[in-house]
Amino acid sequence: MSYETVIGLEVHAQLLTNSKIFCGCSVAFGGDPNSRVCPVCLGLPGVLPVLNKRAVEYTIRMALAVNGTVAESSAFARKNYFYPDLPKGYQISQYDRAGEPISMGGNVDIEVENGFRSVRLNRIHLEEEAGKSIHNEPGYDPNLSYIDYNRTGVPLMEIVSEPDIRTPAEASAYLSHLRQILQYVEVCDGNMEEGSLRCDANVSIRKPGDPLGQLVEIKNMNSMRSMERALEFEIQRQIEILDSGQVVTRQTRLWNDDERETFPMRSKEEASDYRYFPDPDLVKVEISREWVDAIREKLPELPSVRTQRFINDYRLPQEIAQQLTSNKKQADYFEMCNRHVEDDARNVCHWMLSELLRVQNENRIDQEVLENRIPPQSLAQLLVNIKKGVISGKMGKEILDLMGESGKSCDEIIKEQNLSQISDTNELEEIVKGIINKYPEDVIDYKAGKTKLLGFFMGQVMRLTQGKANPKMVNELLRKKLEEE
Repeated sequence: MSYETVIGLEVHAQLLTNSKIFCGCSVAFGGDPNSRVCPVCLGLPGVLPVLNKRAVEYTIRMALAVNGTVAESSAFARKNYFYPDLPKGYQISQYDRAGEPISMGGNVDIEVENGFRSVRLNRIHLEEEAGKSIHNEPGYDPNLSYIDYNRTGVPLMEIVSEPDIRTPAEASAYLSHLRQILQYVEVCDGNMEEGSLRCDANVSIRKPGDPLGQLVEIKNMNSMRSMERALEFEIQRQIEILDSGQVVTRQTRLWNDDERETFPMRSKEEASDYRYFPDPDLVKVEISREWVDAIREKLPELPSVRTQRFINDYRLPQEIAQQLTSNKKQADYFEMCNRHVEDDARNVCHWMLSELLRVQNENRIDQEVLENRIPPQSLAQLLVNIKKGVISGKMGKEILDLMGESGKSCDEIIKEQNLSQISDTNELEEIVKGIINKYPEDVIDYKAGKTKLLGFFMGQVMRLTQGKANPKMVNELLRKKLEEE
């Protein structure tokens, strides 16, 4: 039987503020357990929360980037439920019945097989993060559960889509583009491994044209690939249930990436189960049009705009421009490198997307470490030296490896290891004459038509000069001298 899949995503993004949403505790990742807490984020009696203005600003910034409608007035509500890592017994959040979200509507365009289409957004709202429960981790008693409250109170922006997504691939494209926008407007680092970007999926299936099916929420997906796998498994699970004549149960399920399956966590709550009501300790947030306009004026260039600019300004193919702009830091690196290399954008692309990535993978370092060791001006310096004939392309690759290992500049390595290319015509002529005179029989064979011997002569010159001879000049000189003999 044919079914249609209906998917909506709830994306939680930790905001790049310095302090938590309702207190002054640090939001830095890591730290000793329970070392970054205070009476406010622990919810001790008698404390009062104070809203972090920067968290509101970042949420407005994201809302404008996705064409959301920013509210003139917004409020916070208490979402009541018990969980060990929620110390107050409730979470301060926003909901359209008791706490008006900061933004309603908006859209995110995704690339599909037949072009582009738009995924509508329901809302974007602010809330506080819960703590972290620790079970069966190295260094802890396996018979006990532990709670680290460091994460409690970190500002979370929740982006809720409408159920417009139809396949796991579309869900991945949506989340990927959303993460890209978050990074470009500099409100979230998008690091799924550290949990600063998380996604819950609401998935159901139905016969085409029927009302929406029973909703199942999937949690614990910590990468794009795990989300695709989880959705693929859950869709097939629901199909098998319906095909067997049974009914899909509304519930929340967790994804186990090792077992490649979802398993029940709890029955799926209705909004009424949370008993939302306005938080009595927080006043309404009045958002002036002047503030919104000021934030709009400072909005950074968005990825789609930057991609088109790369196509126009640097004359890059669309696929390459999209690859470069898929990551803001990578796009920034490309532009900074180009400032030091005159009209050579395609060559910069080639070295960034092939050799630079190779060095990163071989040294097993992340992008930030790579950029510290080989900043854009250092790569530009390398490319300029190759273009001027100071070093060959082959030598450039070897030098790039050394730069990735040591963090030294191209010029430092060339000087230390005496790697400058020999490009002096008189010096190269003497070397070439010496090689030709050393192998007279091979010269005769070359003149008889065995032109492949040119590679042999090239090899002898490069071996004698330890690879420092300018290969283009050597090639020209060899051809000229061999014809003269």
